[in-house]
Amino acid sequence: MGRYLLLDIGAGTLDMLCYDTDHGLHYKAVVRSPVRVLADEIRRTRGNLVVTGCEMGGGPVSQALIDRAKTAEVVMSAPSAATIHHDVQRVTAHGIRVVDAAEAEALRCDSRFHGIHTGDLQLDRLQRLVQGFGVPFEFDAVAICAQDHGAAPPGISHLDFRHRMFTAALAQLPAPETLLYGSDQVPEEMNRLSAIATDARAFSADRLYVMDSGMAAILGASMDVLAAKKKRILVLDIATSHTVGAAMQGGLLCSFFEYHTMDVTATRLDRLLKDMADGKLSHRQILDEGGHGAYRRNAFGYDGVELILATGPRRRLALESILPIVFGAPWGDNMMTGTVGLMEAVRRREGLPPISYL
Repeated sequence: MGRYLLLDIGAGTLDMLCYDTDHGLHYKAVVRSPVRVLADEIRRTRGNLVVTGCEMGGGPVSQALIDRAKTAEVVMSAPSAATIHHDVQRVTAHGIRVVDAAEAEALRCDSRFHGIHTGDLQLDRLQRLVQGFGVPFEFDAVAICAQDHGAAPPGISHLDFRHRMFTAALAQLPAPETLLYGSDQVPEEMNRLSAIATDARAFSADRLYVMDSGMAAILGASMDVLAAKKKRILVLDIATSHTVGAAMQGGLLCSFFEYHTMDVTATRLDRLLKDMADGKLSHRQILDEGGHGAYRRNAFGYDGVELILATGPRRRLALESILPIVFGAPWGDNMMTGTVGLMEAVRRREGLPPISYL
């Protein structure tokens, strides 16, 4: 029991939830994602850059650094360079120089360079946001989710590697909360979540957790009040960058798929949801279509579906669906799907009393 901070770090937004279990109070905010904020900071600077820090979500940050390397010198520490790619040669091919962390730190004192620090946790900003709620920046537990592809060994695609990590974990217990890790339990190959767990030690919290954002979204969507007392459900989270869909029975995962949102249409969603429920999706099929992959354990059949619920910032894509999709809002807010999933995963891990996310 106590005060919890839940952070869902996405490509478009950072979704934040503060929850006080002792008083039943929660406060929330949706702000620009760390990658967008840092990309803007990079673009505001001029001249040479030295980048320190750790791996974070790429996208806009990676592009801003690649663009700067075309006109100025960009030096990155090896840990921060993983933001662009885990293969150093892929980073240096953009004209970026990669050095060890100590050399990069030394260059921060060089007046020829402007310093940039990579990391998904921008602690000063988080503190200002929380204090804007009018509550102390003090927590008993902090849980953070982000998408992590893992550091794949040579010869294995990062998507296949991510699939193998998930499959191995879910073999123990096929439930989304299986992908919640204590800060000292994160698999070494999960580079991004490991970096977040390390940076999270700056919080003065007794307990720190990290989780894959897709699993957090699946669990959060399943906690919507509309899903209560439904045994066989399909949940769909259409986020800024990625879309996940899952078939769940009695709180356990039967199957799920992941796609790039830019490749999603209502027609494709209809086919994916039906095939998923019928057990017709395969990991290789989704990869061949350009998606992220799929997991299949068993199937209850589309005719057995009691509810199809959609969440996510781009769920309007489902408006043209011919399926009976309803739109969920865990704890009254569509954008809190991931943070509610985090809270529920932590609740189950810590054995807290059930929470009504109404």
